[in-house]
Amino acid sequence: MIRTETQLEQQPRTIAGGVTNEITDGLQALMSRDFQFAHPRDSAGTLVAVVGLRVHHNVIDIVQLYGEDDADAARIPGDEPDVLFPQTVIWRTSGRARDVIRQVLKLEDPVEIGTAAKGCWMPTHAGRSTWLAASA
Repeated sequence: MIRTETQLEQQPRTIAGGVTNEITDGLQALMSRDFQFAHPRDSAGTLVAVVGLRVHHNVIDIVQLYGEDDADAARIPGDEPDVLFPQTVIWRTSGRARDVIRQVLKLEDPVEIGTAAKGCWMPTHAGRSTWLAASA
């Protein structure tokens, strides 16, 4: 039986082994560690990713989930001007969402050197936002 996209969207996305539950639990664990999440959308309003960001100890941790089998994460210096396309990367991983989330949760906090990174998410268009690093 061929299913339409609408029918697929209505079905729970649970895979053998509870992958969806693992991802949900992982996202909740990230939120408990002060990750802030944005949900970028395309021009038609369709969700394209779930992006989590945590600024701490003069670094920025970023997690980008595109699907259950497509995710990446990175730790970058706190003064990096473009968090989505960084020039300097301290640590990076990619793979299945649950594996990427697990790896991020295992990261140790670095020894803080210098001043803490500052900035905020700023809305750019309907349903979109970008990280704006503070300049001073």
